[in-house]
Order: sequence, then structure tokens, then C-alpha cells
Amino acid sequence: MIRKFFLALLVVILASGQAVAAVPDNFRDLVKNAGPAVVNINTERVVQNAPGPFPFPSPFDEFFRNSPYGDLFDRFHNQQRGRQAPRSKQRSLGSGFLISSDGYIVTNYHVINGAETINVTRGGDRDKEQTFKAELIGGDKDTDLALLKIKASGLPFLKFGDSDAVQVGDWLLAIGNPFGLDHTVTAGILSAKGRNIRSGPFDSFLQTDASINPGNSGGPLLNMSGEVIGINAAIIANGQGIGFAIPSNMAKTIIEDLRKDRKVSRGWIGVTIQNLDEASAKALGLEKAGGALVGDVLPDNPAAKAGVLPGDVITLVNGTAVTSSDDLLRTIAAIKPGEKATLTVWRNGATKNLSITLAERSAAESAAGKKTEKESASAETLGMALQPVTADEAPRLGLDKARGLLVTSVAPESPADNAGIRRGDVVLAVSGTEVSSVKQFGDILDNLGQKRGAVMLYLSRQGQKFFRTLEVTKK
Repeated sequence: MIRKFFLALLVVILASGQAVAAVPDNFRDLVKNAGPAVVNINTERVVQNAPGPFPFPSPFDEFFRNSPYGDLFDRFHNQQRGRQAPRSKQRSLGSGFLISSDGYIVTNYHVINGAETINVTRGGDRDKEQTFKAELIGGDKDTDLALLKIKASGLPFLKFGDSDAVQVGDWLLAIGNPFGLDHTVTAGILSAKGRNIRSGPFDSFLQTDASINPGNSGGPLLNMSGEVIGINAAIIANGQGIGFAIPSNMAKTIIEDLRKDRKVSRGWIGVTIQNLDEASAKALGLEKAGGALVGDVLPDNPAAKAGVLPGDVITLVNGTAVTSSDDLLRTIAAIKPGEKATLTVWRNGATKNLSITLAERSAAESAAGKKTEKESASAETLGMALQPVTADEAPRLGLDKARGLLVTSVAPESPADNAGIRRGDVVLAVSGTEVSSVKQFGDILDNLGQKRGAVMLYLSRQGQKFFRTLEVTKK
């Protein structure tokens, strides 16, 4: 009976003309060809151990000091305090893979971070293992990638594939050294693409259910052609069948930069950005959410020189759609400093093209220009009280001069409260118009707010500028 059921099901599938993904009989040839290029990485560094006994004052100190043995106690106590704690070696394990016959190796930055010695073992067969001392060519913390070099030639190596071409449901193979078990092979499918797990500013991971464990970090994630389409990098604690890999198309550019210059150069335009939700799109007159909303433009940076303004929505870079603030960060970072780009922005109900020359992103600029996802503000009818900012209040509020409307109170459970508006926020503009009086604010609500069904507020909180959108109930 069961057999007849499955035969009938097979007939239905074949009759429907739908292609059925073939399940590989085995991965034997793939492992045989790719395995020799996968290496085991172990590192060492010297760490300072915790101090010895009596590192902090004890409630019994005074008791012992006042005893007949007080002098002896103080002498011993001071000796212990002054004694330096012993140092010891700390070891870590990871994986990597060769990308050239002359010994260049890709791994994760976190595998080698802080290492004083990096040893690479290749071979898989205990009798034929070779161990090399590796040189760190360069590392990139933001993408968790590193490039090593060993002195050797004629080595087997792997090639990068196209991570954009792989589709959810495709078969994948991972090879690595989980828990020190070298050349462990696991198989699974691509579970998702573009995952952001908040591990860095450029997250766009491939997710797979191929088993990934501690020690797999830095190993390759292969397609069925034996090409590297990802570098295994992260897992979810206590998660099963959930692993993440850095896409090869991102890694290729980073690795090439490290190989040429030993560092990564990224583009920078000098804006703070945030995502655009449906309500914000409605307030700005856009048909749908998308793009990156500019919260602030940093002075004397490329965006300011190109004419980008707070409230602009960056929708395209060099003609390619920007889907989110994360997407804009990755797109701009992939452009070399000094190169020109065209930004398409939505401003005052129309598109505008701006030519911009990118600067180089530095750590300080990264911190200054990171996405801001802070709270917002509204008007009395939306559950908050406002008053003009005075000259005396401006410095305390992080403003260069008296401008805007100060939020003096927010009603609990009101639209303003639900939007995250706080007492002390300053409303600088409403839907692109600077405001200086409560009446002006109300007029904008009655006119533009009623027309669009939402208003966008440009706010300042202790000098940090950002946008929030409030929907307006039509009368």
C-alpha cells in the first residue's frame, strides 16, 4: 500500500513537469579533490594570569594587623601584593584553506587575533602531515578575514566561486577542524542569504545547516563544483543546524586588498543613516520603503561637499538600488577611496543625482558615521508638549545656537511615547521644514500631515541628529 502511494506521488511530480533537485549519491570526489587544500591552524600567545593571593583588601586585615603578629602579616601581605602573577601560554584552534600554490591561506581574523605564533598543519594523514610557521600578511576585523603565508610551493589550492549565484536549497559541503578533529566533512544546504547577525558593520552572511562547530572557523564552504562560496565564521550558541559563512564575493575583494597592501581600504562619504520604514516612506512621498535615510551630514566630508542634505533618501549608488542602510554601508565600503560615484537621492518629492568623490574610511569615522537607530519626537496632538529652545538652553542640549522646539513632556502610551520620544529631545524640522514655534509645527501637521498621513521629524538628542516618523490621523 505504502509503495503504491509513493509510486503514485512520483507519477504526479513527473507529470507536473517540475524539476526535482538531484540528491548527490556521495561527496567522495569533491572531498578527495578539495580536502588536501584545507589546513589546521593553531596559535599561541602569552597571557598574564590573575594575581596571586590577597590581591584586594580583606575585612580581616585590621584584625591581623592588631594582633601580636601584625608586623609579620604586613610583611607577608606586601610581598604577595608586589608579586607579579605568572604568565602562561594560551592556545587556540581553527581552520583555513590554501588559495595559491605558493602558500597563501585564508582564515578568520578571530582565529589569529592576538597570536604571537601561528602554526599551519596540512596533510590530513598523520604520517604525511607537514607543519609550517605562518606569517600574518594582514587581517580585517570588520569582516573577520585574515590572510596568512607559508613558505612552500606546488601546493593544492581552492578557487573562489560566485556566492551570488548559489541559491537557497543548493547543496553545500564544509571541511574543517571542529574541536581539533582535522578534516571533518559535513554536508547540508544553503538555508538563507544576507543574514545580519550584528557581528560587524558589513554583515551579510550565508546561512547553512551543514554542521559548523568551534574549530571550523576559517574553513571553506564549498559548492558542488568544489569552489569556495563562503568562509565559515560563526555559529549560534546552543543552536543546531545554524551556521554562518562570509560570502566569497565579499571575501575576494578583502583578500586581494590584504595580499596587495596588507590592509583594507574602504570608501567613506560621511553621513549617519537609518532605515526607511513604510510610515517614513509615506511621509516623504515615496511609493514604498527602501533606501537609506540620511540623519546627519558630517562637515567637511565627501557627502557635505557633494550637496547631500539631512532628510535625503539615498536610493541608488552608481545606478544600483540601495535596499537598506546596511546595503548602503556595504556598497560604499566596496568602492575605493578617491573614486567617484553617483548618488541618486529622493528630496522634496523628486530624484536628484549627486556626484561624489569618496574618502577613506577610518576607525574614528566609522564610529562617527555608524547607523543611528535612536528614538524620536511629536506635537501636543501626538502626546507631547513643546516649547522654543532658548539661547541659555542650547549649549546644554548639544546645539550650536537656539533653534527648534524642546520636548518638555511626553504622555505615556501616546504616539510620541510609542515612537520613543523623550523629554529633552529637540525637534529641528518637520517633513523638511525647520520649525521655531509650536504654531508652525501645528500648521504643518494640519496641512502636510493630513495630506500624506504622516510627518517626518528631524531631531537632536544631545547633538546626535536622527529622524523619526509619526502617522497622523486624518480628520
